Order: sequence, then C-alpha cells, then structure tokens
Amino acid sequence: MRIGIGYDVHRLVEGRELILAGVKFESKYGLLGHSDADVLTHAVMDSILGALNKGDIGKLFPDTDPKYKGIYSIELLNKVVKIMEEEGYTIGNLDTVIICERPKIAPKSKQMQEVLAKALKTNVENVSIKASTSEKLGFMGREEGIEARAVVLLKEKE
Repeated sequence: MRIGIGYDVHRLVEGRELILAGVKFESKYGLLGHSDADVLTHAVMDSILGALNKGDIGKLFPDTDPKYKGIYSIELLNKVVKIMEEEGYTIGNLDTVIICERPKIAPKSKQMQEVLAKALKTNVENVSIKASTSEKLGFMGREEGIEARAVVLLKEKE
C-alpha cells in the first residue's frame, strides 16, 4: 500500500465557470487557473502522484503548455489514473475536504463522488468528499479563493 496527500488552492474571479470534482456549480465566480482550475481534482491528482513518487501536476501538466489551456481536469485525472494503473496500483480509498464559504457543497457532493469514482475506476464508497468553511478567516473567509486537500490510499492490484 502507498499513501499520498494533495493540496491545491485557486483564486475566485468573475467570468469563469466554477468546477469542483468535475461538477459545475452555479456561481457568479469561478476559479482562476490555466486549466478549468478544478481545485479538488487537482488535489486528488497530486495525492495519487505523491503516493507514486511521480512529482506533481505542475510537472506532468505544466501551465506553460497551451494544450492544457482550459482543459477539463477530469481528463487530466484520467491520465494520472493510467499512470497509477501502469505502476500496478488501484484506489483503496480517497478522503477529501474542500474549504470555502460558498458555494454549499452538500447538495452536489453525491454527484461529485460519482464523477470522481468513475474517473478513478473505483466504487463510490471509496470516495469521500467533505466540506468546511474557514469561519470567515483569511482569504477563504473573505471568499477570495477555494482550497482543497486530499489523502489517498493506493493498493497493489491483485
């Protein structure tokens, strides 16, 4: 078994779609980034890459490469899953947390679980999505950004 952690944060800006775990949220603000800036999917990818000792998403999908401009992050996750499989691993379980004041995550958490589970080629029961606020503290409390963390357990394929 191998364990990895992932972390990501992106700034909220007007004029961008808000995508979290591959799911679109209705919002006046979206996350700023080279791709779709899906902060949760980015944290998940980094947790898997960390568990495999393969660096991070910036190394694999640099923001200087135009082919990743605006890309749907679930497509990038598919590439990370392929690397994971080539290394002989599968998902044991994934635990995540999104830190933001808005939007409310609970109404779409099941859909988010389903999208991630499908991309990760695992059962929905192996994917946990939680949300918390920062109690109005810091840049997240001022609704300037969204932060995400992920911990993954990989197990060898049988």
